[in-house]
Amino acid sequence: MRTFDELSEREMLALAVSNEEEDGRIYADIAEDLIENYPASAQVFSEMAAEENEHRRKLIDLFVSKFGEHIPLVRRQDIRGYIPQKPVWQMRPLRIDAVRARAREMEHAAARFYRRAAARSTDASIRKLLGDLAEVEDRHEQTAVHLERELLTEKARRSEDEDQRRRFILQIIQPGLVGLMDGSVSTLAPVFAAAFATHNTWNTFVVGLAASVGAGISMGFAEALADDGKLSGRGSPLLRGLVCGLMTTAGGIGHTLPFLIPQFYTATIVAFAVVVVELLAIAYVQWRYMETPPVSAAAKVMLGGALVLAAGILIGQS
Repeated sequence: MRTFDELSEREMLALAVSNEEEDGRIYADIAEDLIENYPASAQVFSEMAAEENEHRRKLIDLFVSKFGEHIPLVRRQDIRGYIPQKPVWQMRPLRIDAVRARAREMEHAAARFYRRAAARSTDASIRKLLGDLAEVEDRHEQTAVHLERELLTEKARRSEDEDQRRRFILQIIQPGLVGLMDGSVSTLAPVFAAAFATHNTWNTFVVGLAASVGAGISMGFAEALADDGKLSGRGSPLLRGLVCGLMTTAGGIGHTLPFLIPQFYTATIVAFAVVVVELLAIAYVQWRYMETPPVSAAAKVMLGGALVLAAGILIGQS
């Protein structure tokens, strides 16, 4: 690999051509991915891709007039310290606010590249060319903002933001909440049954760990296999299954870890406190994302948890 300062003016201009081509393809890929759910933003990125393609053609004309027909292959990944742009497939699932921010970052990075290139050029005509390109890229950033204001109206933005929130709830919050509830509540019975049956904290920890991991695996597969997401819009079954499985395991592990404390009654008291925190967290998520009244959410979760906890203790003492 070479450093940026080792590039000649010819190579820097070739790199500029490569950058413009790559950025245009990224914008086009983003537009294609957004068209179904975010049509207004997709139009913005389509316009930006067209702008990049036009700039690429101008750069090629400038290169040919200055250096001839052959443009050497110089890419971002060939330059030491230059951060390559991630392809769109590595960004999925696309978040609308994230891709908007990335577009601004890409245009700002391009303008910075040309200013740096112009600063180290010794040839007057090349310096002027690179300076002009820096101004063009600055205008690109302004153009992106202008296109967003022109095409992405306030109504369209609110609609897209609401759609993104809905998908976040369906794809992350909902399976995560189901997993957390199952892990926190369903494992109470075996954990506290083992605790009061044996009065042995290590055995209780082993039972809780097995119950938590087993429930996580079971819930993860159940969520992933229940719905492929194509009709419901709930997104990737793999992602939902992973979220649900991890949150199920986390919910069970929370009140299992205190039984690593050797003293039985101390471990039990700490576990009780953790259970209360877990149930309050579930109620908070229901209130925050599911618009469940906080008192109602807390009452239902506490009642369910108390019943399962009581069942575990009674079974363990029998």
